[in-house]
Amino acid sequence: MSDSKILLYLMRRDLRVADNPVLHEVARLTSEPKPPFTHLIPLYVFPCQQVEVSGFLTTPSDRSPYPEARSRVGGFWRCGPHRAKFLGESVWDLKTALESLGSGLEIRAGKLGEVVRSIVDGCKDGKVTAVWMTEEEGVEEKREERDVLKALEGSGAFLKLWTDEKYFIDDRDLPFDKPQDLPDVFTTYRKTVEPLRDGPRSVLPVPKTLLPLPSSVQPQPAPFTIPTSENDLLSALAKPLKRDQGVEHAPAWPEGTKSAHPFRGGETAGRKRIEHLITSGSMTAYKDTRNGLLGLDFSTKLSAWLALGCVTAREVHQYLLEFEDGSTDLGRGVDGYGKGENKGTAAVRFELLWRDYMRLCTRKFGYRLFRIEGFRNETTVRWKWPSKDAEARKILTRFIEGTTGIGLIDASMRELFLTGYTSNRARQNVASFLAKHMSVDWRTGAEWYESMLVDYDLSSNWGNWQYTSGVGNDPRGEARIFNPVKQAFDYDPKGDYVKAWIPELRGLEDPMQIFQAWKVPEADRIELGLVGREWVEKPLKKIDFHINRGGRGRASNRGGGGGPDQGRGGGGYRGGGRANPRGPRRGRGQGRRGMVDRAYVEGQ
Repeated sequence: MSDSKILLYLMRRDLRVADNPVLHEVARLTSEPKPPFTHLIPLYVFPCQQVEVSGFLTTPSDRSPYPEARSRVGGFWRCGPHRAKFLGESVWDLKTALESLGSGLEIRAGKLGEVVRSIVDGCKDGKVTAVWMTEEEGVEEKREERDVLKALEGSGAFLKLWTDEKYFIDDRDLPFDKPQDLPDVFTTYRKTVEPLRDGPRSVLPVPKTLLPLPSSVQPQPAPFTIPTSENDLLSALAKPLKRDQGVEHAPAWPEGTKSAHPFRGGETAGRKRIEHLITSGSMTAYKDTRNGLLGLDFSTKLSAWLALGCVTAREVHQYLLEFEDGSTDLGRGVDGYGKGENKGTAAVRFELLWRDYMRLCTRKFGYRLFRIEGFRNETTVRWKWPSKDAEARKILTRFIEGTTGIGLIDASMRELFLTGYTSNRARQNVASFLAKHMSVDWRTGAEWYESMLVDYDLSSNWGNWQYTSGVGNDPRGEARIFNPVKQAFDYDPKGDYVKAWIPELRGLEDPMQIFQAWKVPEADRIELGLVGREWVEKPLKKIDFHINRGGRGRASNRGGGGGPDQGRGGGGYRGGGRANPRGPRRGRGQGRRGMVDRAYVEGQ
């Protein structure tokens, strides 16, 4: 064995070379007179409990030693086709970037601890003396870190956990030391770290060069084989994931409709997206457009890259600073260039801080992130459990298929299924509908989003489902309930979004009928081919919303005719876009168009 001292860098959601503290430190150490390492092994492992890895099996007769990567409550794939593709692209982009710096990327599939032990034990060209990885929040993520530590026992290598620096405010700059000191209300937390423009640390540069890989590295253990091209890697990830995802009546792609998220994964594409947002004026306009439903640039759509650490929040902040200060040519001539912070760039920072907060909530509450009672330990809600209740199973099935009979909900669910994306505004309404209008176990919705969203992030997804379901850290709790018909009138007044994803309704002009097809007259149903469609004739819920002469909405929860939820809720509600189907409204405060509803920042 040679005298080579090898550093193993285990990468999870830090898939970048820029603003990467681990690679920055490796480059710094390399310049020392007696560097502690001679070689570097960057390693990415597709984790078998989160990503289905049976597509990597060497032969059709091989069997995976791991259970299928399915969710605990709903039994969905943990990582569906859209995110699997984006993840694969991100990993391959990272591999290319590392190779350009004189290193490379070893790709494996399995359990992190097992893979690390295999590589450490199999090193013939030197010895692994250290394993570095970025510390992350989450029950599974902490288990992975413990597994790696255990795998190193007796090997002589030590484990170092690095601060996760992809967020807006660095952990070392937080105004408290203990997780339990995190305020339970976002606004209180925000005020402790303002002004946001001064908060983030500086971005770290891309290393000029990195240590090389050893001459040999222990290959992927059987029965798996890692592909040697990006196309083959993407094919292996997609292979076990059937196109219909087990959905009996899966929606078909509507003619003429385009995805709002057609982007590639990886640091390269992420940085190009940030630059486009600057030069197109989308950052400046963000405050005014963020509640949009159709198109590429109404929101930043940086969330998928942020979730995987392809780009960092402070990189986004740095681009904003340079634009606001006019210190580079990027964005010259665009509204707001060189004029300091504007309402659009301030709103982007606000959303980045919300992501920080959700992650800190995961640190504070731990396993309670996945409990039906939520952060609030809410035990008064009588949830319907699809695993035990046939009615709840039917509701969930129609919810997933986008056939609830509520236009905004169905359009969003079909868009999600087909593209892996749906807007922030739609996500809030979808979660509120399932949890508060239908009273179905909110975790099934969170798991479906985990499976289907291209921009899934552990803390943002689960924390925001809790928030909108009334069991998280929303100070209004059950009082915040969205009326999806009112919301559709506010944010899709002509029904363009709903008709884009529900082509069966394209022959309609009346928004009231577009948003609730049960209101379509019988003659028009016949002409449009809507007769016999359950979502038209028996919607899961009828929301009797009216537009009065003054152009304002009026709603009453009369239940009535249609679905499993018919006749529920005698409390009644008026306007405002939110209702309480579980009874009389609690607390004060009518919702109003334009107010900031904190939820689902993945979609930003």
